[in-house]
Amino acid sequence: MHRMVFSSLIFLFVFFVIYLALYFLVSERYKNWVLLIVSLVFYAWGGPEFLILLVGETFVSWITAVLIGRAETKAAKRLWLIVDLVILLGLLAYFKYAMWILGNVHSLFGVPELIPNIVLPIGISFYTFQLISYTVDVYTEKVAYQPAYWKLLLYSSLFFQCIAGPIVRYETVADDIDRRRVTPGDVYAGVRRFCIGLAKKAILANSCAQVADTLLPIGTDGIFTQATAGLWLGMAFYMLQIYFDFSAYSDMAIGMGCMVGFRFLENFNYPYMCRSVQDFWRRWHISLSTFFRDYVYIPLGGSRCSKLEYVRNMTVVWFLTGLWHGASWNYILWGLYFLVFLLLEKFVIRGRIPRGLDHLYGIVVVYFGWVLFKFENFNELGAVFAGMFGFTPSGFMSMEVQTLFLQNVFLLLFCIVACTNLGQKLRHALFERSKRSQIAFVLYSATEFATPIVLLLLAIVALTGASYNPFIYFQF
Repeated sequence: MHRMVFSSLIFLFVFFVIYLALYFLVSERYKNWVLLIVSLVFYAWGGPEFLILLVGETFVSWITAVLIGRAETKAAKRLWLIVDLVILLGLLAYFKYAMWILGNVHSLFGVPELIPNIVLPIGISFYTFQLISYTVDVYTEKVAYQPAYWKLLLYSSLFFQCIAGPIVRYETVADDIDRRRVTPGDVYAGVRRFCIGLAKKAILANSCAQVADTLLPIGTDGIFTQATAGLWLGMAFYMLQIYFDFSAYSDMAIGMGCMVGFRFLENFNYPYMCRSVQDFWRRWHISLSTFFRDYVYIPLGGSRCSKLEYVRNMTVVWFLTGLWHGASWNYILWGLYFLVFLLLEKFVIRGRIPRGLDHLYGIVVVYFGWVLFKFENFNELGAVFAGMFGFTPSGFMSMEVQTLFLQNVFLLLFCIVACTNLGQKLRHALFERSKRSQIAFVLYSATEFATPIVLLLLAIVALTGASYNPFIYFQF
């Protein structure tokens, strides 16, 4: 069996339809139970053995949080927190990093190659971090412990965001688990947001992925002989793909949550409109950035310390940020790459880049960061960097690159515009105008009604007619 994803036809026409029918047909008393059962089935689809891990980790966090909440001394609370962290981080390290660590030990020291074949449970990083945030928040008394295990399991397994985020803190949904109020406006907003995310994934992200994978054929000799223009263009499409793909899943998660009364925080805020590297990370994968800020950076001392301690704190955070994205040295290099620019912005640049050029600076830094992110093999990474600056046997341009560019130039331009808040501004302007003009009101109403329907139909057509629908979060 294959892993079910939001952009698959079986999810849209079978799983999601059955789930919505069950959810809205049962009484309020049983809605959470429907959500829980459906979420467990969703996660177990194609990998039922990993459901035991999710259920087990949740039980560990549930029992340790209960013990923390009932403990009478600080030492006892700290002990149970440590137990939770050791177990959860230990399991994450085993499943995600054991093969990589043993492979590195074998390469460095030549010890016998005894590397187990460990299958990475999808979404383990997301739900592990969620459970850690819950236990820590109970320890710091930000939230009360959840006495009902099944309700905590609902929080950790909620299928909206279990496999691709965003990382949702317990305090965000604690009240929603017990008391949810859903208005017709909430349902519409959720449907609209879901359809936007689905269209992002099915139409934009998948189209960009096809071009990027054609121009950047990882694992083949083609990556070493690609023309310079092909490398630059391929990375541009990859840069667009990863944004539309990741933000699409966040849109769909937020939308599905909104349909039934869960209000998740935003995870992306037009990151390619950034004016610095720091600004980019305020806009990109916000739930991960805030997790490391609140649970690593601030406990280490944050910025209220000496310059040396600040550099240490930032180094730890960005090493872990890179490591979180995958068990490979390129992800660590990627994290440390951003660390360097963040330190430069803190101590050297300090807003000295003229307005207008600051956006160009931010995009260029992010662009080359994605090069580091994409290529796990250092030989391929070196060849790509060399080729981008003219050191390639194929010259600057090739017929293949020229053809692909001409075939996809409108896709490229549309995606660039879609990375901005232009659509949001136009919608807001039309809404404001609709308050004063009957014609504008009719146009706004018609647009609001038609948008989700049109996007859903276009997405279904794209998914039906294409066999290319990659899921890029297996390493998470």
